[in-house]
Amino acid sequence: MDSENLERLRRKYGSVHGGEMFDPRFKRVAEKIFNARGTRVSPYAGIPTFLAAPYVPAPAEGTDFGDLQVALVGVPMDLGVTNRNGSRFGPRAVRTIERIGPYNHVLDCMPLADLRAADVGDVPFRSRFNLETSHADIETFFGRLIEAGIATLAVGGDHSVTHPILKAVGKKRPVGMVHIDAHCDTGGEFDLSKFHHGGPFRNAVLDGVLDPKRTIQIGIRGSAEYLWEFSYDSGMTVIHAEEIGRMGIETIVAKAREVVGEGPVYLSFDIDSLDPAFAPGTGTPEVGGLTTREALAILRGLKGLDIIGGDVVEVAPQYDATTNTAHAGAQMLFEILSLMVFSPSVGGRKD
Repeated sequence: MDSENLERLRRKYGSVHGGEMFDPRFKRVAEKIFNARGTRVSPYAGIPTFLAAPYVPAPAEGTDFGDLQVALVGVPMDLGVTNRNGSRFGPRAVRTIERIGPYNHVLDCMPLADLRAADVGDVPFRSRFNLETSHADIETFFGRLIEAGIATLAVGGDHSVTHPILKAVGKKRPVGMVHIDAHCDTGGEFDLSKFHHGGPFRNAVLDGVLDPKRTIQIGIRGSAEYLWEFSYDSGMTVIHAEEIGRMGIETIVAKAREVVGEGPVYLSFDIDSLDPAFAPGTGTPEVGGLTTREALAILRGLKGLDIIGGDVVEVAPQYDATTNTAHAGAQMLFEILSLMVFSPSVGGRKD
């Protein structure tokens, strides 16, 4: 070993604590995490919140949420499932995951420092039994946040919850969408209800709150293809999981950016888009899905889009004793929040 270089390293690093950095890029991160004694908050301590965000409970009524830019919201409701239930426990499971962030080294941001974001708690439901009433409660709650000018980032819950969220988000004008999922979720009425988790995006288009021609669905696969006629007929762009290897991530990202354009975009991430090897804890697992690395690359490629809202849904933790599914869900939540730093309508950062 070069003795001169060794002495240089000893002089520079031998007596400093782990939070003292010299590179300005790392220094600005460490200064927000470590105190003067070189100590940082233990990741397993304190009250669990989404991504360890501050807890700012939503008021019972009205639109006074302070100066928040982004509200992280739990939506613990799974009355719309068609297979295995349990995603009502998704928000609680995602909140308990430690060591996500705070620095996104790929996007070079610290979303909880770069944005005024907080966990505002869960949607208050009037009934644990009635699906339609629960959807109305979701729309009302998110409507209050949006009326206050706050971007929303939700954790479900089954995918039916995205329909009432979109009704609030797209109330004044239809939005585009990047939808990462194993299923298109554009099915029709099923067992006497059209509000199940297999049909939120048909409902959203027919309600005039989602623009199908500015919608791209990525990772689609499995035996339900015959149910997704509406996606094609309405003009949505569908990329199947089988196409991803041939197309490549860069091409998929370029296509997504082309489809959604410069207008407002909602980003919906169903955890079953990931292969069950990475996320077994979900209601409708489908083999042949995305790897976590592929999903991260797709999300990070969306930097700069006008993302005004998003969600991570369908984490059903009881089917995964390893907690890997909840961990993946928390990471995807972090990536979407990171993208909001660069959203023109939210954080507005240009670099």
